[in-house]
Amino acid sequence: MFKVLVSDPISDFGLQQLTRAEDVEVAKITGLSEEELISIIRPYDALLVRSQTKVTRRIMKAGVHLKVIGRAGVGVDNIDLDAATSRGIIVVNAPDGNTVTTCEHTFAMMMALARHIPQAHAKTVAGLWDRKSFLGVELRNKILGVLGLGRIGIEVAKRAAAFGMTVIGCDPFLSEERANKLGIKLATVDEIIQTADFMTVHTPLTNETHHMIAGPQFDVMKRGMRIINCARGGIIDEASLIEALDEGIVAGAAFDVFECEPPAPDHPFLRHPKMIVTPHLGASTLEAQENVALDVSEQVIRILRNEPFKNAVTISVRNKSMS
Repeated sequence: MFKVLVSDPISDFGLQQLTRAEDVEVAKITGLSEEELISIIRPYDALLVRSQTKVTRRIMKAGVHLKVIGRAGVGVDNIDLDAATSRGIIVVNAPDGNTVTTCEHTFAMMMALARHIPQAHAKTVAGLWDRKSFLGVELRNKILGVLGLGRIGIEVAKRAAAFGMTVIGCDPFLSEERANKLGIKLATVDEIIQTADFMTVHTPLTNETHHMIAGPQFDVMKRGMRIINCARGGIIDEASLIEALDEGIVAGAAFDVFECEPPAPDHPFLRHPKMIVTPHLGASTLEAQENVALDVSEQVIRILRNEPFKNAVTISVRNKSMS
């Protein structure tokens, strides 16, 4: 029997391939601290997580039987990939399951930002009929800058075109030919921040993308920019953004992510009148949670059975031929 531990809330429907398998035993124990997880991980062959569990080197060292770590979602910044590689543990994710969901949340944030919807709602339910304070802007004929043209960024670009927006984007892996077919004009980060009316980021958080939009970029940014981040906290420097909002460089920002989650109660994003924030809801739909759980469960069981698999982020040398 293969033993699988699920340490974050993951859709039961999505886990059914594992729970119904005759050769797999699944334990679902969530809300564990690092020490608690270390104390119980030893007998398990696989660990399934979302974003809450931080899979550290110490956890992997204690998990002497671990063959695979499955991330029910895209980002793997909560998993120590170097440690996994050194220990021959395969890490797989589910890169497709939440693409549309995150794209739609991005557009919801963009619309809310353009029309001040949360602020107007708060005043209206408080009994104030204020039609003068919330003059918005149309998306039509505006320039949208997309930083990162992977699955989600491209879906956002498609929907922006339907709203009559001009889309410019930056991605080192997208060819000009492919961009042209998608109706996207490739541009540099500097060109985007100097010309776009709205900007949305869809890059992973890496050493290269950490604070890629910070003080120097805000200094030359087009005045009146509106910024959306439904990717990862830390891509945009939070302190510099607050300064840009106060100075009127940025007209408004909508963030689904923070550098530290959950944010401290006194975080400036939570009280700034030009900010819209949500608690990392980009992938929080019924469909997405089922899809990512189904995808990662299938890959985990394939790896345990030594069958061909996909979506490996790291890979064990002994299983390299299986990818």
